[in-house]
Amino acid sequence: MASSTIAVACDHGGFHLKDTLMNAVHDLDWDVLDLGTNSIESVDYPQFGYAMARAIKNGDAERGILICGSGIGISIAANRFIEVRAALIHDGLGARLARQHNDANVICFGGRMIGPDLAVDCLKIFLSTSFEGGRHARRVDQLSDPR
Repeated sequence: MASSTIAVACDHGGFHLKDTLMNAVHDLDWDVLDLGTNSIESVDYPQFGYAMARAIKNGDAERGILICGSGIGISIAANRFIEVRAALIHDGLGARLARQHNDANVICFGGRMIGPDLAVDCLKIFLSTSFEGGRHARRVDQLSDPR
């Protein structure tokens, strides 16, 4: 598994925010795997969520960033994969708790819902926060076994 690669994908609603977040990732010394989309032309968000999820599943990336208009649809798509724990984030507290309590490995944003400065702050918190483990580990383990 790549130890410092983050896969980034978006639909047309997240295209503008994607570049800002990719620049922030580069500034934080992570390698970026850009999975598109690369324009504001309308596309189907599930395909981009699945592409990012496959990158994590296949070990091509350790973490992921997903962006669609609201962040909801693309996070639902990615969470279809048991290797993915995608969290839709709106603020710094959510970014921190997604890592500490849920061991989220993918951060999702709504390109039409969050400003670029706040999104970058949330991303920095997300990437610098560790999973606490302990009582949360049992619960996170259950996420991969929905019996």
